[in-house]
Amino acid sequence: MAKKLLLLLPLALIFFGFSSCEPKDPAILKVFVRSSTNQLINGAKVIIVGDQQSNPASQDFVDTSYTNSSGFTVIDMDEYFDKYRSGDENTTGYFDIIVKYNNKVGAGYTRCRIHTTSVETVYLPN
Repeated sequence: MAKKLLLLLPLALIFFGFSSCEPKDPAILKVFVRSSTNQLINGAKVIIVGDQQSNPASQDFVDTSYTNSSGFTVIDMDEYFDKYRSGDENTTGYFDIIVKYNNKVGAGYTRCRIHTTSVETVYLPN
């Protein structure tokens, strides 16, 4: 009986060790850009800026991306959370979204959370 217990103990430790290393979902911001007539826009420049006036304040962060042929862009927010997260703190960030396309500028605002996909749509003016 003691030998079986000694054999099962290392197996149990290995099992619990691997089960605690579950992969985490990435933090992603997906931004759709639409015209004033609700058409998806290809090639729009999307700039996100950390809102330092939010409560809690977001850290300084700027990223730029362009929409694809389906009218959206995906921004990996893990870079932000990996850079500024310490322990269980800073699991949420608030960001201004600026969209530029031809001579039009649109704006939006979003909240991103760690291990979560956030989706926002920005409409360009007429």
